Amino acid sequence: MGCAFPLILLLLIPLLFFLFYFQLATFSFTKLGLSPETAILFFGLCLIGGIVNIPISRRRIIVEEGTFFGFPFFFYYPPRVREQIIALNLGGAILPGLFSLYLLFTRAPLVPSIIATAVVTAVAYALARPVPGMGITLPAFVPPLVAAAAAWLVARENAAPVAYVAGVWGTLIGADLLNWPRFKDLGALVLSIGGAGIFDGIFLVGIVAALLA
Repeated sequence: MGCAFPLILLLLIPLLFFLFYFQLATFSFTKLGLSPETAILFFGLCLIGGIVNIPISRRRIIVEEGTFFGFPFFFYYPPRVREQIIALNLGGAILPGLFSLYLLFTRAPLVPSIIATAVVTAVAYALARPVPGMGITLPAFVPPLVAAAAAWLVARENAAPVAYVAGVWGTLIGADLLNWPRFKDLGALVLSIGGAGIFDGIFLVGIVAALLA
């Protein structure tokens, strides 16, 4: 029994961490104006939606160039062409984007939100890194902290909703949309706007924004 207790505790740590994160996330969304029930629903939809990608564009890309091979007879192997799908991530782009628009019309003043979004966009674009075969990556803690700092400077009384709007749209624009021309060269067959590499940063935006409330 003495040996089993540390093992059970070790197995429970991820569960306890998730429950703490769940409570913190739902609390953050209540601070942004949602009811506790709606906050739980929104958090759950964003979490599940992180694995749902909705295609918005399809195009053919060359995976491998055509080559000549053989001597004395030459054979030509045609280039390998695959279909690349560009999609919107439900939990990392669509739902946060819609909620940020709601905040923009109800709680976040327009001009400070635009200024803070521009700051986050510039920082996200500067730090975003294309990873061949995967997509765009960005340090997860950067967008929330930059959004919080910018919101605090330009809209101290409405810092929380401004930080959320700036964190979501600044990350999506700076990391993903401004890198759209580079998607073709990444080689990944599915590129998700707001998905892998960006999802964590957007997800953390709500929690950091709540700390400003």
